Amino acid sequence: AGLPLVQHALLTLLEHYHDGRFSLELIARKSSHAVAEIFGVRDRGFIREGYWADLVVIDPQSPTRVMPDNVLYKCGWSPFEGVEFRSSIALTVVNGGIAYRDDCVADQPYGQRLELTQ
Repeated sequence: AGLPLVQHALLTLLEHYHDGRFSLELIARKSSHAVAEIFGVRDRGFIREGYWADLVVIDPQSPTRVMPDNVLYKCGWSPFEGVEFRSSIALTVVNGGIAYRDDCVADQPYGQRLELTQ
């Protein structure tokens, strides 16, 4: 069991940025770099030549209100319903393909099997 949280995880971290607790660099380091390093994910987690383009473009000035009609979880609900985050996700790129833009998920999947260094 568990809660549907992944759609709003980055927005939650960005709330700490707005409150002055976390820098954007710390958020990138902990949510991308450290994950790739700890789990030994090859060619991901950093913006580097030769690495896969897995990126999230945020708008720190555009708020997001979580409502039932914009929840993307298969279960159809979120513990954040009614919450307004101070930032929004503008675009998500997975393996170089645009997977999310303008509040829409792409029709084709861009995911693929990860390669581990270990």
